[in-house]
Amino acid sequence: MAEEPHPFSRLAEELVGDFRGIPFDEPRRSKKRPTQPLAGLVESILTQHQIGRDSAEHTIRAHWPALVGVANASYSHAVRIEREKRLVVHVAHSVVRNELFMHRAEIVVRIQKLPGCAGIKELNLRAG
Repeated sequence: MAEEPHPFSRLAEELVGDFRGIPFDEPRRSKKRPTQPLAGLVESILTQHQIGRDSAEHTIRAHWPALVGVANASYSHAVRIEREKRLVVHVAHSVVRNELFMHRAEIVVRIQKLPGCAGIKELNLRAG
């Protein structure tokens, strides 16, 4: 692999650009970082955002009617997991919200039995 050229300071690049009559287009506050291979960046983004992989949210949404019952599932849905331990659930009906609130410990136990969902410790029920 070819050896990288010596990086000059910003001041030196500006002076050479002025001497050659080439404008210096880089913003003052920007920083030059070493180039990274694209494959590693794409893989880290896919892992971070769970693209193409099963996540705990997908598993919970797929099993939601079995976890809370079909009637309650029609008025509620799991939205996201916060801080890797709290499941946020939007509930559209106040009666269903009270029902889920009273049975939240049982629901959490059922969720923890699902693959990849053992870290869920509590439910956060929100009107919506």
